Amino acid sequence: FWAVRGAGAGFGIVTGFEFTVDEVSDVGWAQLAFWVADPADFLLKFGAAVTAAPRETTPFLIMNSSSAQVMAMVATDDPDEILAQLRPIAQIAPLVQQQVVVAPYAAVMNMFPDAPHQGRGEPVSRSGLVTSITPEFAEDSARLLASGAVHWFQLRSMGGAIADVAPEETAFAHRDAAFQITAMGSHPQRVDRWWNELRKHFSGIYLNFESDTSPQRVAEAFPPPVLSRLRKLKAELDPTGLFRDNFTLAENPVGRTA
Repeated sequence: FWAVRGAGAGFGIVTGFEFTVDEVSDVGWAQLAFWVADPADFLLKFGAAVTAAPRETTPFLIMNSSSAQVMAMVATDDPDEILAQLRPIAQIAPLVQQQVVVAPYAAVMNMFPDAPHQGRGEPVSRSGLVTSITPEFAEDSARLLASGAVHWFQLRSMGGAIADVAPEETAFAHRDAAFQITAMGSHPQRVDRWWNELRKHFSGIYLNFESDTSPQRVAEAFPPPVLSRLRKLKAELDPTGLFRDNFTLAENPVGRTA
C-alpha cells in the first residue's frame, strides 16, 4: 500500500477503489484570463500571491509568453470571502476575461463531458517540483515560453492537504513542494534545450507528468531512501519486472514491452 501511493505503476493495476466521502459546502470557482506583458514578473507575482493565500484557495496557472489563465477553487460558499481570497491573484496583471461562481463541488468536477478524449499523438511532457517561485526560476521559465518549444506550460499549487502527509508515509515523498510544473512540446531535443535550464531549480519531479522514463528521471522522482525501499519491494513482489511500461524501478532494466 505504501508503494502504490506514489509508485503504483511499478507494482500492479488497481482494480477497485473505496472512498470515504467528506460532505462539503458549495465552493467558489474562478476562471481568470490575463494579458501578460512580462512573463517573469507575472510568475513572481503569482507565486507570491499563492504563497500568501489561505489553504482554502487552490489556483492552477496555464500561460504562454503573452497571456495566462488561472483556474482557482476556494473552499467556502461565502461570496465575500471568495472574492477576498481571489483579489490578490486578480490584481497580478490586467484581466481580459473573468468568471467567478458559487457552485457544488461535484458540479465543478463534472464541467467537462465524461467522454473519450479526441487527442492524437503523444506529446513530450516534462515535470518538475519547486519549493518557491524565485526570480531565477521565473526568468528561465520566461525564456522557455519565448522559445516556442512548448505549447503547454502549467503551474499547479500544492501545499495544503498534500503537505499534511509526512514524507515517509507514501512513496511520493516531495511533500514540501509548493508548485508542480508541467511543460509539453512536440520535439524532445527542442524541449530539453530549454527545459534543462530549469532543472537546477527543481527539488524533484512528479512522474505522472513526465514522458522521459529514463533511470535518471526515476532517481529524481524518489529520494534515495525511498527508491531503495521501492527497489527492495520490487524485487520481492515483481522480480521479473512485469510492470515496467510507464517507468521501471529495476536497477538493471531488462527491456521494455511495446
